[in-house]
Amino acid sequence: MPTNTTSTTTSTTALIGTRKGLFTVMIDDGVAITSAIGFPGVPATNAVRDPRDGAVYVSLDHGHFGVHLHRSDNGGATWTEIAAPEYPAKPVGMVERNPMSQKELVWATQLGWVIEPGHVDEPGVLWCGTIPGGLFRSGDRGDSWQLVQSLWNLPARQKWFGGGFDDAGVHSICVDPRGPGRLVVGVSCGGAWRSDDGGATWDVAARGMRSNFVPDELAFDPDTQDPHRIVRCPASPDSLWTQHHCGIFRSIDNGGSWSEIDHAGPSTFGFAVVVHPHDPDTAWFVPAISDEVRIPVEGRFVVTRTRDGGTTFDVLTAGLPQGPAYDLVHRHGLDIDHTGDQLLMGSTTGSLWWSGNGGDTWTLVSANLPPIHSVRFC
Repeated sequence: MPTNTTSTTTSTTALIGTRKGLFTVMIDDGVAITSAIGFPGVPATNAVRDPRDGAVYVSLDHGHFGVHLHRSDNGGATWTEIAAPEYPAKPVGMVERNPMSQKELVWATQLGWVIEPGHVDEPGVLWCGTIPGGLFRSGDRGDSWQLVQSLWNLPARQKWFGGGFDDAGVHSICVDPRGPGRLVVGVSCGGAWRSDDGGATWDVAARGMRSNFVPDELAFDPDTQDPHRIVRCPASPDSLWTQHHCGIFRSIDNGGSWSEIDHAGPSTFGFAVVVHPHDPDTAWFVPAISDEVRIPVEGRFVVTRTRDGGTTFDVLTAGLPQGPAYDLVHRHGLDIDHTGDQLLMGSTTGSLWWSGNGGDTWTLVSANLPPIHSVRFC
């Protein structure tokens, strides 16, 4: 693989969750090598390395055999199966229905959508977002999990419904670096919710988001918004960005209110977003045609970037296929490293791209991976 001479020379490793197993990519001076590290043939929904102790966690979707979580303490050389988030038994006589399909909601883990390490001062604490809309907490590195009952018991949950999946799901968990127990979670389709006390209580954090797939009088209902992904700027924790089903939104008050960005290159629709770790005004998105189409606009695969809080956007194309291209990037298919220089992006076609200069140019790492669910720098 030729070195991109305009990119930052660096050495890094990332975890790639795909439909057919978990892979790593190792990039050294612009040269990338991918290798499989586990679970061949099994969908790896999400994987993350815990920066506090180096442990690696992966959530697997075994279909009829359920969701399984594993932990490695040696970089993926060996794995230990840990507990999977498990819902309690539904109270006798309770019937809950999906407000869209009217099917009865089953209290059972359908997908371990995202795993996030807790605050640096909370060793062993992990968070896991699941379908059908439950948030789980572990205090022992995943050996046991507890459903966050306060979120599950919100009256607003009765209005939640699925986006791409039939049922609602927690896909974004934004830990606040300013102190333990502070987080914002994103739910499709259930808006965003903020807790400052470790999940004991919750405030709605989706006011200002707008939906165009419901009657006009419900367009701004914060309880039924569909944020596709929410991210937080570590250096400016009150700054949040979301790629929403109906556009791009930004908050500068920790989710208290959101402002819509109504123009961004070819489209404001997409799934993935990352924010620069040191500059809250800089963020990246991967646009597409909305709803049933979900392919790049005019067949040109691009990344959009704002450096001024959403006032203007660059359309980044160097190194990306300019047509016809049918790549879609899922919610967790785009990541940024701690410097803000390196970006990694994986698509539904199994293509993986890396940038070492903030997206100005991209290098194709692999075109032969299985469809990619998630990418995470280690």
